[in-house]
Amino acid sequence: MNAKKNKPEPATSGIDRLAALIQESTSPYHTVRAAKKRLIEAGFEVLTDGVPWTLSPGKKYVVSPYGSCLIAFAVGADARAQDGFRIGAAHGDFPGFRIKPRPQMEKDGYIRLNAEGYGGVNHMSWLDRPLSLAGKVVLRSEDPFAPNVQLADLRKPLLTIPNVAVHLQRDMNKGLELKKQTQMLPLIGLSGEETSADLLLRILAEHLSCDPIDILDYELNLYNAESGSPVGMNDAFYQSPRLDDLTSVQALLDSLTAADRLHGINVLVIFDHEEVGSRTKQGADSTLFTLVLQKIYRSLGWSDGEYSDALSASLMMSVDVAHALHPAYENHYDPVNKNIMGNGFSIKQACSQSYATDSEAIAIVQQICDAKKIPYQKFVNHSDERGGGTLGSIAAALLPVRCADIGVPILAMHSARETMGTADQKALTDYLTAFYS
Repeated sequence: MNAKKNKPEPATSGIDRLAALIQESTSPYHTVRAAKKRLIEAGFEVLTDGVPWTLSPGKKYVVSPYGSCLIAFAVGADARAQDGFRIGAAHGDFPGFRIKPRPQMEKDGYIRLNAEGYGGVNHMSWLDRPLSLAGKVVLRSEDPFAPNVQLADLRKPLLTIPNVAVHLQRDMNKGLELKKQTQMLPLIGLSGEETSADLLLRILAEHLSCDPIDILDYELNLYNAESGSPVGMNDAFYQSPRLDDLTSVQALLDSLTAADRLHGINVLVIFDHEEVGSRTKQGADSTLFTLVLQKIYRSLGWSDGEYSDALSASLMMSVDVAHALHPAYENHYDPVNKNIMGNGFSIKQACSQSYATDSEAIAIVQQICDAKKIPYQKFVNHSDERGGGTLGSIAAALLPVRCADIGVPILAMHSARETMGTADQKALTDYLTAFYS
């Protein structure tokens, strides 16, 4: 039964922190950098990947393999090997468009950049927006096996993907297919004497204070440069780019830094590439995370056998957004399990295992919420709709622990701008803080 009786009050301070994170998290690499900065400020010690670790009970640590994945953990002061882990997992990437090599496309006096789609994108929502570029740029180095990696965020709205006038496409409101290779290429400027075939390289070189010839490669994505804003009576809603999945990242950061559990190990992991299937070295469908957890146990002087035994006492929350009921499209939702923005976070279930469904884990979530009077709702897809999936089942297949899928319900998921219930961020954070505590 949906628990609606404990409807939360709006929590503007939590939204303020979320808004600040969204402004900084303009690529998966910037998400990790922003999260890492906040963890360091909260007393987490930075570890280096690929070298031995010396860990101590009562201390907190963070490591960021490959730059777009982050694993933070707090070892309880009285932690024992049999206590296991409490894990919160989210992702730092978002659907959109990535810039291809040799991107400049010049024709009829206009300059556009060649781009490809990343993840399941609502194309129409990206039209007529102020867009910018952010990501990773790799520069020439003295040691070819150690390239010079720099993060770049141009910040200025340099691009846009213009729509066509309704006069020229009079049936557009009946449905319009937009082709990524032709109609979704961002416009960056006009042809002229000052432009050249390496316009983007010159812009990046100026931003990074380097020579264009030293730029070897990049992983750059378009992002919506608009800021978020409260919407509705009494600021009931919050609308912003990248709510999927920065709502979860912020809730996990707030809860991990607030909790102080004596026993066991609290873990936060931010994966990359969730929007394209997670099957990468820094995605959830990788042995990277399990290797790090094993290394934590060994660095605390515990054995591989104790690590394996502790998994039965461990629990994971896969934290990602859910589908809020859209009042104009009710026929796409389950007729009974309707999740309404402002009524608490969602517990997502699917017998197909597209969401990690484990009744024992869900029972734990419900009992914590009931005890703390934290509002929650249960979500399942309409039986004739495919719906989406998360990293929960993928990660739990590699790390066999009980898992539940949870997150704030939003509208316009995978659009350039999404909408959430302001109060739901607090409900999610309150639950995760209790989970880690």
